[in-house]
Amino acid sequence: MSAGKFIAGFIVGGVVGAVIGVLLAPQSGEETREKIGQGAKDAYEKAQGAVKEIQAKADDVVGEMQKKGEEIIAKIQDLINKKESEQQ
Repeated sequence: MSAGKFIAGFIVGGVVGAVIGVLLAPQSGEETREKIGQGAKDAYEKAQGAVKEIQAKADDVVGEMQKKGEEIIAKIQDLINKKESEQQ
C-alpha cells in the first residue's frame, strides 16, 4: 500500500470519526455546526501538512534518482570512450 493512500485513509477516517462523535454529543445545533466546521478546518490543515511532507520526500527521491542517473550516464560514456580508444 502506498504512503499516499495510507495518509488519505487516515485523514478520511479521522474526519469521519470526528463528525460522528460531534453528531452524537448532546449539544445545540449551533455548537454542533461550529465543531463540524472546526473539525473540517483542522482536517484540511493536516492534509496540507501531509501533502507538503509527501512532496518533500518525493523531491528527495527524484533528486537522488537524477544523481544516480547522471552517475550511470558518466560511467557509460567512460566505457564508450574506452572502447573507442581501444579500437583506434
